[in-house]
This record gives sequence, C-alpha cells and structure tokens, in this order.
Amino acid sequence: MKFNCLTLALCLLLALPVHGGDYSLYYQNLPFELAEPQAPAIPDNTVSLYDFGGVPDGVTLNTDAFAAAVKALEKKGGGHLVVPAGIWLTGPIVLKDRIDLHLERNAIVLMSPEKKLFLRADCKATPGISASKRKDVSISGEGIVDGNGEWWRAVKRGKVSDVEWKDYHRMGGIEADGGNLWYPFDLKHFPNAAGSYKAQEKLRTHLIRFTDCERVLVSGVTVQNSPRFHIVPQRCRQVAIVGVTVRCPWNAQNGDGIDLMNSSDVLVADCTVDVGDDGICLKAGAGKKALKDGPCSRILIRRNTVFHAHGGFVIGSEFSGGINDVAVLDNVFSGTDTGLRFKSGPGRGGRTSNLHINNIVMSDIRDQAIVFEVGYVNVSVGEAADVATTADFQPEFCDISISNVTCRDARIGIQVTGTPSSVHDITLKDCTLFCSEQLSAVPDNVKLVMENVRLLGY
Repeated sequence: MKFNCLTLALCLLLALPVHGGDYSLYYQNLPFELAEPQAPAIPDNTVSLYDFGGVPDGVTLNTDAFAAAVKALEKKGGGHLVVPAGIWLTGPIVLKDRIDLHLERNAIVLMSPEKKLFLRADCKATPGISASKRKDVSISGEGIVDGNGEWWRAVKRGKVSDVEWKDYHRMGGIEADGGNLWYPFDLKHFPNAAGSYKAQEKLRTHLIRFTDCERVLVSGVTVQNSPRFHIVPQRCRQVAIVGVTVRCPWNAQNGDGIDLMNSSDVLVADCTVDVGDDGICLKAGAGKKALKDGPCSRILIRRNTVFHAHGGFVIGSEFSGGINDVAVLDNVFSGTDTGLRFKSGPGRGGRTSNLHINNIVMSDIRDQAIVFEVGYVNVSVGEAADVATTADFQPEFCDISISNVTCRDARIGIQVTGTPSSVHDITLKDCTLFCSEQLSAVPDNVKLVMENVRLLGY
C-alpha cells in the first residue's frame, strides 16, 4: 500500500472535527460522486425535561414528561428537548417534525423493563425511540440511550458462562429446548407481554427506528443494549449517523449495530460499534414488497471502528430492492467474526451495483476476511430454519471493487459459496490477507479479478 503526501494530507484533513452539520470533510477523494446529506433544520427553541415534571432518579417513569415536552415543542414549530444528567426511566418516546432530543453528558435515557409499556393497540411492540413520516429529526449530545435489552432477549446457553447463566435465572424466566435456551418469560418482577414465550419473543423490536423520514441526524450519543437492532433508518432520505457509539453484549441475540434499510443519501462516519450481530449493515427488504420500497443507495461509510460483530461491513441477508452506489472507506475491524460479509439466499436476494470498498484494516478476524454467501438461511432463535422454496429473488453480488485491504489473523482469507451467476465482476486490488488456516475457498468456476493480492499464512 503506497503512502504519499496526498495520503498524509487526507489523513490530517479527516482528523479535523465536523461542526454544525457540515459533512464536507468526509466527502473528499471519493471513488465516485456523492452528495452529503442535508442536516435537520431545528428551530432555536429549547425546553428541559424538568419543565414537564421529569424526575431523573431511575425509578420515576418519565413517559408522560417526554410526551408533554415533545408536544410543547411541536406547538412552537420544533426545537431542542434537553435531557439533563441523571437516569430517566421511560416508556416509548415518539419524535415529531423539527425536534432534536439532546442528551447532556451523564444523562441516561433508560427504557423501562415493563414490556407492556411498549405494546401498541394492535399488540405489536413499538421501538424505544421512533419517528414516522417526519422531517428534520435529531438525537444528539453526549448521553446514553439504553434499551434494557436483557429483559427482552432470549439467551443461548452455549454463549454464556455458568455465572452469567445463573444471573439470568435470578431474574426468573424459563428454559426451553432442553435447557439450551433461556427466555425472559414469567419473570419475577414484571408481567409477560404475550401469552407464550414464543409469542413474546416475536415482539422484540429496535431501540431507535426512523421510518419514512427525511433529514435525520444521530450524533455523539451512546446507544446500547437494544432488545433487537440498535439504530434503524428505514425508507429514509438524507441521514447522518456521526460520532455515535453503539454497544451491547457480544452474545446479544440479533444485536445488530447500525442497519440501513431501503434508505438513500446516508452518511455513517466516525462511529464505534461493538455488538452481538452485524456491525454496519445494508438491507433492502425481501421479495416483491422490497421493489416498491426501493434500494439502499448513495451511501458513504467512512472512518468507523467495529470491534465485535458478526461482520464489520455487511450486505444482507435481504436486499431484493437492490444495493447501489456505496462507498466504504477508511474503516477498522478488530475482533469481528468476519470482515466484509455479503450474505443472502433465495427469496431474499437482489443485485448490487457500484460498490467501492477501500482502505480497510482488519485484525483478529475469527472466520473469513471476505466472504460471499448466497445460500444463507435465516434462523430465528428457538425456531426451525426458514428455508426458501422460491426460485425468485436470487442474490447477485456483482460490480464490487475491493482495494487496499490489510488483514492479520483471519482463519480464511476469501470464501465464496456461490455460482458464476450469483458472484461475478468482483475486483480485488492491492490487498494483503494473512490467514491462520486457509488462504481461500473459492469454487473453480467463480472468477474473482485479483491484482496484487497477497494471501499469506504460516
């Protein structure tokens, strides 16, 4: 990998902080043209949660205080809802147009372990923080959003120690699958949210979700311990997720970090992710409905660090709407199960186009540095494998350029489980992958274009 004056200048430039929704520093030296997302327009009005009877003692429920503060700002045309230091126990928070939820340092917004607070009239669960069909919404500051996910998630016995297993049983709960699974059902201190542990398991939802929104910002905060995925923009436009820490236990079931779904004009930059499932993931729906929802497109993922995750950067498993015009630049993956992970299966697949991945540093990768898997089968916890029987929506990973990847200690360098029609037009250039067991596992009939790629081992 060459290091010259231009590279040094770019590194120094990118080291500068970003202020006031100006993301131009991230949009230097791109492999193709991308427009930076527009920042939310938030009026200068400010209210404190204290103004609406909020009590940050970790015991008082503040759901009504959050709702009243949002309503008051909505009447003013929007503004900043300041959450001061303390533990703000709450049920769901619903944001409206032109509102910024600002968490001051040492503020913790803690979702209540009382599951029934999150049930809607249709008996489905609502996310901890959400906005739907809104414009100019923001979550900012130096505080923490905590989903209290241990009260929701099933636990696999093989993923925890004896001490942890006993800790879960102190909460109550029940065992299933011959003692191989624990569910937070029939807990000691909180009622069930459904009639059976399997029905309750299906209620698990995301911690932060924006749906059909425009001009969205998540900046500075720590988002942790979600019941399911942590940050999910779905069918959104003009999104920036910058300087955010996302974390949960390494074994948290479905604990994805940042999942972009059918969204466009998105920046994910300077984030730290350490989670139980995929780190930074692009999805675009499964089947016919995904075609209407559209692709995940015009995405920049830059200067992020991913520690534990099933994959550092991931596409899939569902992307029937397509994944287009994506740049993944200057990221570090340290301790992930896989580095670059492309996964899908029949009925869930789509087509990728114009993906550029450059300057990726990986270390301590448990399995593959780069993997393409087109026979992926979705398995919900405690359920049988969801094997597709349709021949429609086959995955097609193509038009992907991967360059300047340095990896030390992956078990396998490059692995492909696919055919020439499902994995093609993949270019790898100027890469060094050091592997502990196997340099590559690529079928003879799948042709990857490689230029100056070094696959090394012991």
